[in-house]
Amino acid sequence: MDHRLLLLGLLLSSVVMAATAVGDEEPALIRQVVGDENDLELSAEHHFASFVQRFGKSYKDADEHAYRLSVFKANLRRARRHQLLDPSADHGVTKFSDLTPAEFRRTYLGLRKSRRSFLREIAGSAQDAPVLPTDGLPDDFDWRDHGAVGPVKNQGSCGSCWSFSASGALEGANYLATGKMEVLSEQQMVDCDHECDSSEPDSCDAGCNGGLMTNAFSYLLKSGGLESEKDYPYAGRDGTCKFDKSKIAASVQNFSVVSVDEGQIAANLIKHGPLAIGINAAYMQTYIGGVSCPYICGKHLDHGVLLVGYGSAGFAPIRLKEKPYWIIKNSWGENWGEHGYYKICRGSNVHDKCGVDSMVSTVTAIHTSKE
Repeated sequence: MDHRLLLLGLLLSSVVMAATAVGDEEPALIRQVVGDENDLELSAEHHFASFVQRFGKSYKDADEHAYRLSVFKANLRRARRHQLLDPSADHGVTKFSDLTPAEFRRTYLGLRKSRRSFLREIAGSAQDAPVLPTDGLPDDFDWRDHGAVGPVKNQGSCGSCWSFSASGALEGANYLATGKMEVLSEQQMVDCDHECDSSEPDSCDAGCNGGLMTNAFSYLLKSGGLESEKDYPYAGRDGTCKFDKSKIAASVQNFSVVSVDEGQIAANLIKHGPLAIGINAAYMQTYIGGVSCPYICGKHLDHGVLLVGYGSAGFAPIRLKEKPYWIIKNSWGENWGEHGYYKICRGSNVHDKCGVDSMVSTVTAIHTSKE
């Protein structure tokens, strides 16, 4: 079938499904009727047994096991829908396949703001990044090749993605300022950062209950900086603040908001190091690899990640040509995605990029020597 006819069919089906109540399962526009349900039902228990063994899952009793199997079956159907709507990526069983979409959002996401709220909040604390020249930018660039990206981390069952995005951006900025890769502490921000937006009292950074990267940068400006991971290790839960100013390993000089322009995002990435960004994670629960370039994706931002580079050509056979893409470092461990990384398509001709270019901030660092 011609891919354009497939797209039209998907869009029509999505419009119909959007008019129905879908509860808490997933965004209405991503629901899609699929076939081969009988085959799926027959193979689900085998896949579930492999999933349990592979990821070391255990359940408290037979009832919990049966419930998680039912969730797993539903997620197999979701993965099939996602594969139809995002054919240039691979979707299937991941370590999150026994979680409902609501459980997944509550536990592994944690970006608290819309783009509009983000702009209101930073108006008084961050500057717009100056316009940079975009002539002569390389076709491909990856900060992992230049030493500015630390190891992939795992936020665990804590909605602290925002702190990993902020720490990763500061790790890169500190590397550019000092020539040293210092792995920094997310737990300090989880425990100590309660920075708020004065216009929205319920929008404070709240540890495992979510936050915003520009809030975190504002906190770090006020507190003096961030300790290293080894001095303030990650616990994956909310705790009492134990910040020791004498152990600061990296400090924020300033931070800026980058315009919604992919050329400016690429130029700022190269000049300032990895960038803190927001993204709509609708396809990420089932993502295995490849370049994600969905036909339909919402622009509501619910996950904080780190933009580390871009490529000029990721093979996408369904789209009939290779697609340029962004390289994103996630915080769900190396056993998710492409060894902890996610690729999403870029380019002015791409309609739906899951909001990847709409909430971007850059940070610069000053070196603070430990006493």
